[in-house]
Amino acid sequence: MRLFLFSLFLIPFGYQSQIREFDQLEILYAQEHYKLVLWKANRLINKPDYDFSLLPKFYKSLSLFQLAQNDRWFRRNQNAMQEAEKLFELVKNSNDGKKVLLAHIFEVSSLKEDLYQWGSDLERMGRAEESAALQKVLETLFDRVPNIDDKKGTSTKQNLITISGSRGELITFAQTLIGTPYLWAGVTPKGFDCSGFTSYVYNSAKIQLPRRAADQYDKSEKIKEKNLKPGDLVFFSHGGGVSHVGIVLSNASEPLKMIHSSSSQGIVITDVSNSAYWKKRITGYGKFLND
Repeated sequence: MRLFLFSLFLIPFGYQSQIREFDQLEILYAQEHYKLVLWKANRLINKPDYDFSLLPKFYKSLSLFQLAQNDRWFRRNQNAMQEAEKLFELVKNSNDGKKVLLAHIFEVSSLKEDLYQWGSDLERMGRAEESAALQKVLETLFDRVPNIDDKKGTSTKQNLITISGSRGELITFAQTLIGTPYLWAGVTPKGFDCSGFTSYVYNSAKIQLPRRAADQYDKSEKIKEKNLKPGDLVFFSHGGGVSHVGIVLSNASEPLKMIHSSSSQGIVITDVSNSAYWKKRITGYGKFLND
């Protein structure tokens, strides 16, 4: 009897990941099936048998944050952000919730990066009030969440990439901006967001790009990965449309590297091929250069 009670006591703390319903939430979230995650999380929350765990509330919060970035969905669910914030704060401020966050820190860090990209996009679209509200969420709820990028993604003056020709000139100019800080809706060397950086670099080659990453993707000539050249663009999404863009530094036969504006480090070089975050979010590739 004592052994049985001890086993029950361990469930909330040590074996939650072995519960099939919780594993499903994790898998479906990783696959970006956010609506399904929300539906399943709600079902678990409404079942008293699962009250011992905060995982359903945790995944409901994450899925709401992700779904709210889709304008069409958000128009039908105006209270989604408030509910997401409330649930996340509940998890963050509870002892068991802190263990949940630590065990799923990659998902939380990834969400933080997604929200940064969304906030910058809102600013570019002139939706300053929504952008400011999201910035407050990031400052209050995600302030101690580690950034998805690490120092391994940062290039130094000693390992810059050298490429010949007109594409090389564009890449060389882009690399002179390494270390410039990230700034929501930033378009100058005082600070860049992702598409502000690509627009600024391409303007140096007298090529005008649309301001937003999504519009840059729409207007670009679509190319396959096997035809990539340095200076082309790589686009990313997290399920709610194109939200990030970087400038390709590598040839198609090489591991994919890009120079881009990282929300945590500013302008850096990132090895996309070895990044669990960026690699899975690739939407496609585009070019504006003819050579």
